[in-house]
Amino acid sequence: MREISTSVTFEIRPGETVPMRIARGTRLTVHGSRVWATRSNDTEDYWLAPGDRLKLRERERLWLSVDGDRPACVVFTIVPRGDQRAVRWLSTGIERLAQRFRSGWRTV
Repeated sequence: MREISTSVTFEIRPGETVPMRIARGTRLTVHGSRVWATRSNDTEDYWLAPGDRLKLRERERLWLSVDGDRPACVVFTIVPRGDQRAVRWLSTGIERLAQRFRSGWRTV
């Protein structure tokens, strides 16, 4: 079985602070207004403009708020684990190699 949905989108309204708990390695992408983010175990605050991305760690806590008077959309995208990426890269390479030999053509 393969996971199909790898992203979740939330809308954050002005004046709202949203607490989040990150279960898996995730990438946060901002759309709309700027977003203020505070992370657990991190002394820095992050101001994310639309289009900015922030890589989040597994089991991390996160607090999000909007900077401005317009809502912001935040998209959480699951980052594939390293071992999954390696297996996918290897299987894709093997399949490409097999296609070259099956077709009878050689690439120069």
